Amino acid sequence: MDRVENDPSSLPRRIGWFTAACVLVSNVVGSGIFTTTGLMARDLGHPGLILFIWLMGGLIALAGALSYSELGTALPVAGGEYVYLRRAYGPLIGFLSGWTSFAVGFSAAIAAGAMSFAAYVNQLLPLDGERGLLSTVIALILLWSVTAFHVAGRGAGGFLQRALTILNMGAIIALIAAGAMGGKGDWTHLSLSDARAAPTIGLSIVSLIFALYAYSGWNAAVYLAGEVTEPARTIPRALISGTLFVTLLYLALNALYFYALSVTDLAQPPLLPVASKVAVALLGSDAARFVTMMLCLLITAAISAMVWAGPRVYYAMAKDGLIPSYFCRTSGTRGTPIHATLLQSLWASALILSGSFEQLVIYSGTVLTMFSALAVGTVLILRHKEPDLPRPYRTPLYPLVPGFFIVMSIVIIWNAVSERPLEGGLGLATVLAGTPLYFLWRWFRGRRQTKGSTP
Repeated sequence: MDRVENDPSSLPRRIGWFTAACVLVSNVVGSGIFTTTGLMARDLGHPGLILFIWLMGGLIALAGALSYSELGTALPVAGGEYVYLRRAYGPLIGFLSGWTSFAVGFSAAIAAGAMSFAAYVNQLLPLDGERGLLSTVIALILLWSVTAFHVAGRGAGGFLQRALTILNMGAIIALIAAGAMGGKGDWTHLSLSDARAAPTIGLSIVSLIFALYAYSGWNAAVYLAGEVTEPARTIPRALISGTLFVTLLYLALNALYFYALSVTDLAQPPLLPVASKVAVALLGSDAARFVTMMLCLLITAAISAMVWAGPRVYYAMAKDGLIPSYFCRTSGTRGTPIHATLLQSLWASALILSGSFEQLVIYSGTVLTMFSALAVGTVLILRHKEPDLPRPYRTPLYPLVPGFFIVMSIVIIWNAVSERPLEGGLGLATVLAGTPLYFLWRWFRGRRQTKGSTP
């Protein structure tokens, strides 16, 4: 039986649109926007083309958000795309989506973020010598401190998420304002190109992949769909306003980059610390330290959002019997899936300690794009299979909006697999590794039910 909005086993609805939007914004705005423009400057060599790529990334994310708004309001339960994929394609595809979210989408991303945080903190500490053990300890302390907030309940977790998001967005807006008013840049940089660059369609698609990496997480609010108040209004409002805000923020940051430095300067190595180079150019050498501290806060907010959102997928899978029911138990009055949260943080801790997660993170983009495209495709499938399903919100310009997202995703996946077959193969192997687990659990569950029914 499908779970519905008034199912008594659902999580309490206490999250408003602003908190849901904060989860989305924090999940999206990470290190990507502060690093990837340098790679685009090297490959494309023209500010106008780079700004267009960032705008296209925002439009693709918005198309996804509009499509997910229909799904989230029609099926306002915890779990995100796992719920939509299971309903449209069956339990195996739903399980593989949840398995990928656990193995790569959330846990490995949390581990990578925690280790990035430790690396930035080490830059701020006046220490010499080997810092490997210290970095691991810092990463684990961050992970479990954030986990403790979310295990303590929705109130503590929501407060942490709102505070981090407001602080981070304030810091970014302050950086943009200070840089623009500093008077050390030149807006004519926007009209200058790098004659050494030779942009092609292939390189433009690769740059779009970089941009979409920075936009990843635009669907974060739907993981909390089973806990938001008035989901018919809250889910579209959080998804659409959050995505639009991030798009405008990214365009403003890139405009600031080109105000500070020419595209030729941005393309000079080192390519990744774009924000630090721009801050130093506009505000002096001390500004780089401010950017490092801001990145630490951004990573903390992103980890908090993933620690909050990810367990809702495993909670939903446990509700459907695809994993042990132990992981759908909640903490009573605090109303949070404690066991699912601890499971995710334990796996992320193992990845931090082993360091083996790095390749999974690098190779995961193709797989996550594939599942997002499949989820958006459920808008089309469910309109056909379940025309009478209540849809408080309908995707505008249907089927053009979901179709645009799906077509762009196919182009990106095809280009990634063609250019990087090793990465694509490893990503596919990660997904397929969940298949024997699915059938093993079904066999075990079937045997247990058979024994339970034996007189």
